[in-house]
Amino acid sequence: MSSLTVRSARAGDADALWPLARDFATSFRPRREAFDQTLGALLGRDDTLLAVVTDLATESTTDDAPLGYLLANVHLTFLANGPVCWVEEVMVDPAHRGRGLGAALMAHAERWAAARGAAYVALASRRAGGFYEALGYDDSATFYRRDLPDA
Repeated sequence: MSSLTVRSARAGDADALWPLARDFATSFRPRREAFDQTLGALLGRDDTLLAVVTDLATESTTDDAPLGYLLANVHLTFLANGPVCWVEEVMVDPAHRGRGLGAALMAHAERWAAARGAAYVALASRRAGGFYEALGYDDSATFYRRDLPDA
């Protein structure tokens, strides 16, 4: 029996999620104030999944402490004849990687997306391609981005 649990994030997870979100960013410097505002706005949205993974086998101050998170949304597209799921962020505490937490988050996202009629799940990754390929994802595009002033 697995000790991993994936559940919806809660407002009370903010202090555990903040270091993960802060360390996920490589090209932006997240600010705690903006993180807290965004977390509040994301919770409870029907088109957004903010999930956390916990591990009952981990010695921590609370058995329900998030060790990783996933942020995804479902949106309509023309090309897929309906909705698709885009995974924005997946982050697992480096001390807990290699134990299936990221795979559990992705499997949860896939089930969530399928329940919403999504044609596929997609994401961009520069550093974790091998992880996603091991889960059965194909490398299918190059990701482009342009920063906007005052963003």
